[in-house]
Amino acid sequence: MKKLMSVKLWFAICLVLGMMMLPNNQLKAEAADIIATVHGTVSSKTTGDLLYLSTPEGMMTIKLDSNTDATGIKLLLPNSSVYVSVTYGNDGYLHAAKLFKEAPKPAVTVDTAHPMTVSGTISTKSTEEMLYFNTSGGEMQIKLDDTTRINSGVVLILNTTYNITCARGSDAYLHAISIDSMNSNTTVTGSTANSPMPAAAVTAQTTVVSGTVGSNTTEKMLYLATSGGEMHIVIDANTDSRFGMVLTPGRSLTLSVYRGSDAYMHAAMIVGVKTAAAAVQIDTASPMTVTGTVSSKSTEDILYLNTSQGEMVLKLDAVYNVSNCKVLVSGKQVTVTCARGSDAYLHALTIKGN
Repeated sequence: MKKLMSVKLWFAICLVLGMMMLPNNQLKAEAADIIATVHGTVSSKTTGDLLYLSTPEGMMTIKLDSNTDATGIKLLLPNSSVYVSVTYGNDGYLHAAKLFKEAPKPAVTVDTAHPMTVSGTISTKSTEEMLYFNTSGGEMQIKLDDTTRINSGVVLILNTTYNITCARGSDAYLHAISIDSMNSNTTVTGSTANSPMPAAAVTAQTTVVSGTVGSNTTEKMLYLATSGGEMHIVIDANTDSRFGMVLTPGRSLTLSVYRGSDAYMHAAMIVGVKTAAAAVQIDTASPMTVTGTVSSKSTEDILYLNTSQGEMVLKLDAVYNVSNCKVLVSGKQVTVTCARGSDAYLHALTIKGN
């Protein structure tokens, strides 16, 4: 018996010595990328090192360590609601990367490669996060971000005229890139400024959805294939389609939508996928006019136009005026003014629906 105890003691000593000889960081959990953000209520079992989080899926045990960002949270009171971004450590535990009192906002990417500049005055409806901007084309909603550069003083003043350079975000909103003072009449500039403006601003509560264009889509009704099924979305005079005009089958779109009084979902904004345009010189002094129908191959970058002489390929990076049509769908007849660019392509300048 004593011999057996001696053997156990010897193995225990070897194990302790072996652990002491390991590098200092060998026993620490290695931080990894955030794998999820979970929501639940704090259990009374929670300690200074372990967060017991009660979720609809069950109790989660999450380690709290020196790398946990708990900015803004002083107490983890039992039954209090908390959001936790978690990583996986090599110690087998989930580790808390950050704790939130409110749901973290999803990351938004802004298409700064395609900015537009608008001029107007700030409405009294504006908040610290959203500018309601009165322009000659109507009221616009432009989000203010932490990265927005204000070059016109320390603060913005209501009913004062400004120039705002903005671009479309992945959340379908326009985001302010920079704001400058403006002392002249209100104008709208940019490659898409003269595309169809919405007839009126949408004030209803909107939801952002993403999907691909279905083959049954018409100028008035968008059939959108989403992960939750097919949506039927009305396109009307109030739809802002300046950043998503081409609705051919298979095109990927992001939309902000709202429920109309007719029980249909209506499109407030449509945003398509467009690549950054390279710097090209276009011979606008020698334009040509062609008429044809929109091919199903068309994208936000290139209009494939079926004419009596054959298929034409027209780039859409220089369009400055669109009339008599809100969107371009397969089979839509249009008349296009175009000109040759230094890249040997024809570039569409104006598009008119027939």
